[in-house]
Amino acid sequence: MSDSTAKLSIRVNGVPHQLDVDPDMPLLWVLRDVLGLTGTKYGCGQALCGACTVHVDGQVVRSCCTPVRRAEGREVLTIEGLSEDGSHPLQRAWLELGVPQCGFCQAGQIMTAAALLRKHPRPSLEQVEQSMAGNLCRCGTYTRIRAAVQRAAALAAEGSGNNGSKVSS
Repeated sequence: MSDSTAKLSIRVNGVPHQLDVDPDMPLLWVLRDVLGLTGTKYGCGQALCGACTVHVDGQVVRSCCTPVRRAEGREVLTIEGLSEDGSHPLQRAWLELGVPQCGFCQAGQIMTAAALLRKHPRPSLEQVEQSMAGNLCRCGTYTRIRAAVQRAAALAAEGSGNNGSKVSS
């Protein structure tokens, strides 16, 4: 990390922020420690596990290894931004199917799934498996994760899963 700070502008979950931080600080620490958005988790610190997954301008990003300067002038979406009340189809499907055990990886899993559903609203099982392969779950709930992604696609297709929340951007 550098010794200097810089003024950076980013939008997080639709809210503009002016930050005076080291531009090389990982986006994860800005989200958690500076902005207080603790839904995004630190897992491995090497972009290998997916616990820290967020979206930057709609693209999946591992925030543990992404310097905040790369988010300058861009839109960041975290798990907190999917919906204020947990009504997003993925959040509903996760609860309906009892996916979480320890819950540690779930925000990253859901954010990865949100990007998949944006590209493929009705993904095949193979598309789900390929997309989610980079996210690790210590509890091994992979079968329920895959089922929940497909359930969320069905909820979204029914039109009953959004309730005014942001669609999976």
